[in-house]
Amino acid sequence: MAGGLKTTFLVHMVVALVFGLLMFLVPALWGSLVGYNVADPTITRLAGAAMLALALSSWLGSRADRWETVHIVVQMEIVFTVLAALAVLYGLFFEGAPAFGWVAFILFAAFAAAWVFFFLKLRAA
Repeated sequence: MAGGLKTTFLVHMVVALVFGLLMFLVPALWGSLVGYNVADPTITRLAGAAMLALALSSWLGSRADRWETVHIVVQMEIVFTVLAALAVLYGLFFEGAPAFGWVAFILFAAFAAAWVFFFLKLRAA
């Protein structure tokens, strides 16, 4: 499997782990750090749980040695990161999302581009 995909999985694991832990363990602190009003900490914790699950799938993906083992995870990541980038962008333009939303948008868009790149590259191989 391509070394760049392994690296993408590892970088994604770290980012998802950091954000996921903050959102899951200390949602109010997370909100204050990023300028987001956490009206319902349970929803923030649920999002954190999802990020932690994605971190685990990325760690497992980084350990795989064949495209056939990870292609479904990559497809799921494409759907998630594209939809998340669009949701954040909508929030920024139409719902008054905090400025940190641009960081989230850039991260989601960058990961979406990486997942699509490796999907197209390795699917054809």
